Amino acid sequence: MSDPIIKNSLPDYSENEFIEFLEALYRADVAPTGNRDDELLHHFNKIVGHPSRMDLIYHPEPGADTSAEGITKTIKEWRAANGLPGFKA
Repeated sequence: MSDPIIKNSLPDYSENEFIEFLEALYRADVAPTGNRDDELLHHFNKIVGHPSRMDLIYHPEPGADTSAEGITKTIKEWRAANGLPGFKA
């Protein structure tokens, strides 16, 4: 069975779908059991392309918006500045 929240690449996500993915990661991270957070974090690191990868979540720059929306915006802007495809429309 495939996991509907895990897509092949970042351009397979709309911005809203990616925000939902990050919110699922946040929920899994605070769950008392399971390794869902590891699975989602590994996927995040694989698809974002940003050099900071999971540090965007766990070790952000001072003053950075660490909400799901803020991290999505940071990734979107970085990918655009580096000529990488963004989120699907």
